Amino acid sequence: MRSSVNLYTTLVFDCDGVVLNSNKVKTEAFYQATLPFGQAAASAMVDYHVANGGISRYKKFAHFLEQIVPIHAEHQGPDIDGLLQAYASHVREGLLSCELSPALEMLRRQIPDTRWLIVSGGDQTELRDVFTQRGIADWFDASIFGSPDTKDEILARELASGNIRQPALFLGDSKYDYKAATAAGLDFVFLSDWSEVVDWHAWVAEQGIDSVNSIQSLAEI
Repeated sequence: MRSSVNLYTTLVFDCDGVVLNSNKVKTEAFYQATLPFGQAAASAMVDYHVANGGISRYKKFAHFLEQIVPIHAEHQGPDIDGLLQAYASHVREGLLSCELSPALEMLRRQIPDTRWLIVSGGDQTELRDVFTQRGIADWFDASIFGSPDTKDEILARELASGNIRQPALFLGDSKYDYKAATAAGLDFVFLSDWSEVVDWHAWVAEQGIDSVNSIQSLAEI
């Protein structure tokens, strides 16, 4: 990461665990959505979800039905459409009420000419609606992107179109965020306060990744 966020033309934000304190919301939603298959299956789904932060719900539920259900299911449960509907219902309420990074507005005021966009594993339509209802959609002037497209696909597309302009910094809280950012040629900083990466201290040290506690820490640099 450059010495200050002021030196970047574009900031790319993950949503969960970066802009919103919503990782636990989604973890609980995965558990509740898959609970009809039994507690063992739901717990295995939570373990898979936490270990694969940043990947879309579509891929996670496909993995659940293909790999977890045959081993752990105690009961029959809904198909993938039913799982997605149940998950979305649990998530929406949580996204509307969970904590918003308190320093986000301050950072937006500090760098009004920097392009901002969201690149998330969350559902794109859902994210745009939640951000609009929470009154923060306009801060992300380069738009809000999410699944079903992957982060790799979104970054490649938006770089090719010129929407992401270099130098660009990706703010993330997962190993997949780091992988996607570096593959796309973006600088990366890991935000630790709300992350669910269990071994993050060792991981960032091993990879030589810049890390800060939160967006507030960035705003103070």
